[in-house]
Amino acid sequence: VQLQASGGGLVQSGGSLRLSCAASERILSTHYMGWFRQAPGKDRELVAAISWNRRPTYYEVSVQGRFTISRDNGANTVDLQMNNLEVDDTAVYFCGASHDNMVSVRTVKYWGQGTLVTVSS
Repeated sequence: VQLQASGGGLVQSGGSLRLSCAASERILSTHYMGWFRQAPGKDRELVAAISWNRRPTYYEVSVQGRFTISRDNGANTVDLQMNNLEVDDTAVYFCGASHDNMVSVRTVKYWGQGTLVTVSS
């Protein structure tokens, strides 16, 4: 397993969760990283992305100001802090590693296994 995602769970609307993606140093040092989500019946979409030098490069419009992506190269993790969660944030969240700075479903080479986030009203 190249990537290991964790941190999902059930939370009430307005609450917070922190997702973490553990990866090898080799992957983190050579790939752009992204968090994606897939809601039932919908396509997988990019939520946030970050470059190898810890600079966030993308936030999906609906999560701007609420989610923060970060990477800890010492701990070999990429985290997604999710605040003020909404019911529409309910989805399975995946981390992905991409060689391309335009992180997308198409460019991801390694996927984590997904972690379920459920936001109740």
